[in-house]
Amino acid sequence: MIHNPILRGFHPDASILRVGDDYYIATSTFEWFPGVVIHHSKDLKHWRPLTRPLDRVSQLDLRGVPSSGGIWAPSLSYDNGTFYLCFTNVVGRKGVYKDLHNYVVTAPSITGPWSEPIYLNASGFDHFLFHDADGRKYVFNMQWDFRQGRNRFAGIVMQEFCPKEGKLIGDIKLVTKGTDLGVTEGPMVYRKDGYYYLLLAEGGTGPMHAATLMRATSIDGPYEVDPDYPLMTTRESPEHPLQNAGHGSLVETQHGDWYMVFICLRPLPDGSGLSPLGRETSLQKVVWTEDGWLRLAGGGKQPQLAIPDTSLPPDPFAPEPVRDDFDAPTLGVHWHSLRVPMASSWLSLTERPGFLRLRGRESLMSLHQQSLVARRIESFECEVRTCVDYEPEAFTQMAGLVLYYDDADHYYLRISRDEEHGKHLAIIVSDQGQYAELDAYVPIPEGERVHLKATMKVERIQFSYSLDGSNWLPIGPDLYSGNLADSYRGKLSFTGAFAGLCAQDLRGTRLHADFDYWDYEELS
Repeated sequence: MIHNPILRGFHPDASILRVGDDYYIATSTFEWFPGVVIHHSKDLKHWRPLTRPLDRVSQLDLRGVPSSGGIWAPSLSYDNGTFYLCFTNVVGRKGVYKDLHNYVVTAPSITGPWSEPIYLNASGFDHFLFHDADGRKYVFNMQWDFRQGRNRFAGIVMQEFCPKEGKLIGDIKLVTKGTDLGVTEGPMVYRKDGYYYLLLAEGGTGPMHAATLMRATSIDGPYEVDPDYPLMTTRESPEHPLQNAGHGSLVETQHGDWYMVFICLRPLPDGSGLSPLGRETSLQKVVWTEDGWLRLAGGGKQPQLAIPDTSLPPDPFAPEPVRDDFDAPTLGVHWHSLRVPMASSWLSLTERPGFLRLRGRESLMSLHQQSLVARRIESFECEVRTCVDYEPEAFTQMAGLVLYYDDADHYYLRISRDEEHGKHLAIIVSDQGQYAELDAYVPIPEGERVHLKATMKVERIQFSYSLDGSNWLPIGPDLYSGNLADSYRGKLSFTGAFAGLCAQDLRGTRLHADFDYWDYEELS
C-alpha cells in the first residue's frame, strides 16, 4: 500500500511530472533558500528530495520578503528535451496588494544547470506553462484584483509564451472565473481525447479547499465545469484525517493509469485544527469516466489514507541517517537557510573540520541576514539533538537550537551571557511577535560544550540539555507545538515547522559558534 502523505511535513503546492520512467514533484519553499524542492521517484511510492534548482541570488532574491512570501506554487513541465519550471516570488503581501514577480527557468536535465530566469508577468500567481501539440506554448495563472468590491481571485487568465523572444506575446484572455466555491487558483492544463482539461484549486487552502476540473475543445475555452464538481474535497468532512485537501496535479503512468497529487493537512488531535507539519503532499488514483470526466478511484470525493501500490516496479531509497557529523564539504539537500544562500561569509564546514561553524548575524526576527540553517519537521513525534561549542561575551550574542515557524513564532534554546547569570542556557519564546524569556536559566561552565535537545510528542515540545551527551535534564516547561502552525491565532501563513541551528551577534562582531553534530530522529 501507498500511505498518505507521500511527502510528509512542509511540502505544499505539488506539481508532478513524468519524463520516461522518472517522476518528479516540485513543491513550494516560500522564504527558505534554495528555492523549490524537486523530489524524485520511479514507483510513486518511494520519494527522495533530489535537487533545489533556484540556488543563486541571480535567480531568486529573497532578502526582505515577508514570512510566507517568496516562492509560491512552482510548476514543472517538459518539452522536446527541456525542463521548464515556473515560479512566483512574492515580495509583498500587505493589505489588499500582492507585490510579486513571475518567472520561468529551463534546464536540459532535472538536476540542471538551470538557466537565469525569464520574466513573465506580475498579474497574479500559480503559473503553469502548457506545451500544445502544435508547438505553441501558453502560460495560465490566476488574476489578482485588489479593487474595492471586486473578487480578488478574479479568475484564470492565459497568454501565449514565445521561447525565441523570451516573453509573453499576444492578447491576455480570461478563460474562467471559476465556480461558486470561489478562491479559484492553481491552474494545471492537460490534453486528452480532443479536450483541454483545466484542473483548479478552489475554496482557499483552509478547510474549504477543493480540486475542480473543467474542459474545453479549444485552449482558450469556453471551459465547461464537471457537472459533479468538485473532484476532491474534505470541506464537508471535518473529522477526516487529511484536511484541507485540494490543489491537484495529474500524471499518467507508462501503463496508462492516472494519479493526482494534492496538498492536505493533518491536524493535531486536540481539535484546534492546527498542524506544525504544515501542508503536505498526498497521492490518489483517479479514473476517467465514459463521458470524459475524472473520478477518485476509491469513490466519493474524500482522499484515502492508503491506496494500492501502482503497477510500477518498486524502487525504494536507503533511509536517511539520523546523524549528520558535518564531515561533507556541503550541507545535504534537507538543509535550508532563510532568504539568503549559504555563504562562506557566515557558514563554514572547513574552518574546523567535523563542525558546522556559524558566524552570528541578525536576530531571529530579521527578514534579511540571518545565520540560520534548518530542516523540515516531518513527524508529529521526533527528536533533534546537537552539541554547541560557544563562548559568548555579552547578552547580544546567542547560539543554539531553534524550532522555527517564522519570524513571529519560534522557540529558541540558546546559550548567551549576561551580568546576572554569566554564561548560561535559557529559552526564548516568540509568540505572534511577542518576545519572552522563560524563567529557566541554567549556568554553563566556561570552556565547556553543551548538548541540546528538543523532543516533540504531538502537541507537546520539551527542551533538554546535557554536559556529557548522556545524562539529559529538562529545561523549561512543555511548550505547545500548535504555536508553530499556519493558522495559529488566525494568522494567514503557508509554511511549516523547521528545526535548526543558528547564531546571532547583535553588536556586529560575528562571533562564531561551532556545532559538532546534528541528529534528526523520528520516534514513531
